[in-house]
Amino acid sequence: MLAALPLVLGGCAYLPSLPSLPSLQSGESFLGVITPYRMDIVQGNVVTQEQAARVQPGMNRNQVRDLLGSPMLTDPFHADRWDYIFTIRRQGTPPQRRQVVAFFKGDVLERLDAQDLPTERDFVATISRPLEVKRRHEITLTDAQIAALPKPPAPQPEPGVPMGAVRTYPPLEP
Repeated sequence: MLAALPLVLGGCAYLPSLPSLPSLQSGESFLGVITPYRMDIVQGNVVTQEQAARVQPGMNRNQVRDLLGSPMLTDPFHADRWDYIFTIRRQGTPPQRRQVVAFFKGDVLERLDAQDLPTERDFVATISRPLEVKRRHEITLTDAQIAALPKPPAPQPEPGVPMGAVRTYPPLEP
């Protein structure tokens, strides 16, 4: 037992140090086995190329808000600037961050600064996770097994005359 103790303690030096836990911060597994669950974090407004193309200089603040949504950041010291910030962090995908800035002159949009905006289709493709397709097993029957299956009942002919009692009613008005 005493001979095995140095081997066990020497193996502990091979593990990552617990205070820093760099492997857990980068999303990797702990000790090569356990992967912690990371909740999806989505914050802000998604602005796509199609939405930004509809925003034109000269629009008022309400029109811009109708097209892009409420800004994520409005600053009382910079009242003529609206910031639309979008971030998403999902386990297994790289984090995304986009920023769109709307500059106003009074109540009218002067310009919209947007860089590297995806199309709606590209955005959906980046956040979609591939579905795991389970293989279906094909069942093949031999001719003897097919012959042993029960035969379906023969279809019944549809009646040509409606079934049920035929009634006549007196007229509603006298």
